[in-house]
Amino acid sequence: MQSIVLITKLISCFAGSCIKRETMLLFKRFHSSVHRIAEISRASKPGDTLHVKGWIKNVRRLKNNIFLDINDGSTNEKFQLVVPRNTGTQQLTSGCAVSATGCVQVAPNGHLELHADEVESLTDGHLKDGYPFSPKQKHAPEYVREHLHLRSRIDYIAAQMRVRHRAQKAIHDYMDELNFVQINTPLLTTNDCEGAGEVFRVQPESEPLLKQMARPNIPSDQSYFDQKVFLSVSGQLHLEAMSYGLGNTYTLAPAFRAENSKSPLHLAEFYMFEAELVHMEQLETLASFIECMLKEITNRLLNANAADLQFCQQSANASTDLAWLQVPWKTLSYDEALALVIANKQSFKSAVTPNEGFSKEQELFLVAHCGTPVFVIDWPAQQKPFYMKTCRSNPQLVHALDLLMPSVGELCGGSLREPDAEHLSRHPQLPKSLGWYVELRKYGGLPTGGFGMGFERYLQLLTGVKNIRDVIPFPRYPHSCKM
Repeated sequence: MQSIVLITKLISCFAGSCIKRETMLLFKRFHSSVHRIAEISRASKPGDTLHVKGWIKNVRRLKNNIFLDINDGSTNEKFQLVVPRNTGTQQLTSGCAVSATGCVQVAPNGHLELHADEVESLTDGHLKDGYPFSPKQKHAPEYVREHLHLRSRIDYIAAQMRVRHRAQKAIHDYMDELNFVQINTPLLTTNDCEGAGEVFRVQPESEPLLKQMARPNIPSDQSYFDQKVFLSVSGQLHLEAMSYGLGNTYTLAPAFRAENSKSPLHLAEFYMFEAELVHMEQLETLASFIECMLKEITNRLLNANAADLQFCQQSANASTDLAWLQVPWKTLSYDEALALVIANKQSFKSAVTPNEGFSKEQELFLVAHCGTPVFVIDWPAQQKPFYMKTCRSNPQLVHALDLLMPSVGELCGGSLREPDAEHLSRHPQLPKSLGWYVELRKYGGLPTGGFGMGFERYLQLLTGVKNIRDVIPFPRYPHSCKM
């Protein structure tokens, strides 16, 4: 009967303007009697009765009582339970999940603790044998990655995931406030956007299915879609198509690169934040947008989750000073940047190759030389993809930018898009399958510009984590696709 009343009230709320407030109240009343540890210190006081659940991080056994440090994933802080020592509680070990109800009291150290009247183990069996993480031992990241299914129990990984969540929220909130439309760009596509060939091929595993769908003049391995299909390397071209009818758009979606790279800055599957801005005619305006956006979402993240961010930085032995938030960023032309690199080539381990751009070592040198993040603009056309706008005063250049940041090097790449259909159709690298992309310019075309940012690299920039595999829940890289 109580469930029927609840459902009736929910339906009533959905029909009226009270949907958000009433639904939250009902949810808390019927589904959320458990207190999250992150809320206890600010919302509870001595004498309160609380119900908590979490995983045991550490156990200390005294003569009459057992002290349990538990964590529920809402914060990096532990919460202490004081439970009577008996045959039931004696079996509790690190890693077990428990549910406890009791009275809040003040511990000798001044922190709140729970003197539990009721403690229930939520874990079947014991974790003494086989559990890979010891409570008082610091485990190497390489070792933790061998246990992806359990690594959310590790404090610094949990903190990384909360920072990741808050960073995504900051991006979505900021873009929504600026009236950008979020587009769910496809993961399956027939183009590889930049033409580099670093794509994963997609086709059904089932041979009988492919034979069943076979059509004349279509290779059997392409019979599902009638053509080759890949995992997306970028949502940019699809964003452009949507922007020509919606205005400013963005996406935060998975992207895939088939590279044989095991560097700490590369993944086979990662997330890209990409934005497309209409009526964009000046590269400097695009650079200003990127700078303002990155500073604003970072400040929001600091306000929302400073404790986790600082914990990640400390765990990585990284600086907690994000000095780039407080200074204006600089801009160099590609020729200016190249001249600086050539003048200091004796300082680099990597070779200076003017026709191939800059190595990470050289990117970090440019950032250090400028003393701020730096936009490198107006690149040689031969180094950039077909869709970038050619400089009309010098056809050897395109209106492109790379944003170089401390510790990670290139963070963003962007450009003005070529708005002229005839000019675009003559580009020697334009794929034959992108007639629709040229057609966009013919029917109500307008100048646009945009950029892409590797989301995991942004998290590395903030947290100081050296290996990109530790800022994503389930890393995929060459020779490793676990779970």
